Amino acid sequence: FTMLEFYQAYADYHDLMDLTEDLLRNMALDLHGDTSVEYQGTRYDFGKPFRRLTVRDSILEFNPDLSPADIDTLERARAVAEGLGISLKDSYGLGKVQIEIFEKTVEGRLDDPTFITAYPTEVSPLARRSDADPFVTDRFEFFVGGREIANGFSELNDAEDQAERFRQQVVDKDAGDLEAMHFDDDYIRALEHGMPPTAGEGIGIDRLVMLFTDSPSIRDVLLFPHMRPE
Repeated sequence: FTMLEFYQAYADYHDLMDLTEDLLRNMALDLHGDTSVEYQGTRYDFGKPFRRLTVRDSILEFNPDLSPADIDTLERARAVAEGLGISLKDSYGLGKVQIEIFEKTVEGRLDDPTFITAYPTEVSPLARRSDADPFVTDRFEFFVGGREIANGFSELNDAEDQAERFRQQVVDKDAGDLEAMHFDDDYIRALEHGMPPTAGEGIGIDRLVMLFTDSPSIRDVLLFPHMRPE
């Protein structure tokens, strides 16, 4: 897969959401002469302001039968997830359970261009904690047509906080979490020397090309697709 990754010093995740919105709107104009883009029979409007809502708010919006109390404690959130048929590991905390519910019930229904923000700290080991709520981070993911296109956040530049996050990642990895990270000593040492306030983002080029070329399969746009054996 092809990924565009970039960083901006003295910026935060709000700046990158604004940049991403401007970038995609102007891409639509340059490629199609219009901010409205049709993909597989559905039209997506990049001209109007993109929606922005938190992980928590999106779960409640797309699951009107749930109350805030249903997803704000680990015990009740686990019960909701299990009722949805989601398999949970014993090591999952509230943040991970919320994300499992989000991926099951919300992600595929985000048709209009939408930024989902405030991802739990538990699933965002490199993102800066929110000043308003340390349970979540200053992070976003961008979705359109039910697919994630981009992921960005204000970078965590506190070496002590980052080291503690890495230690928790090691615990999670030992407990069977295949997505957990290892402890990166070199990165911690670099942070100790100093890092300015910074925001970073990754954009999935293949999915973006699919959207703007109306390609039904990602195989049609991969630079070097895997070939089936003859």
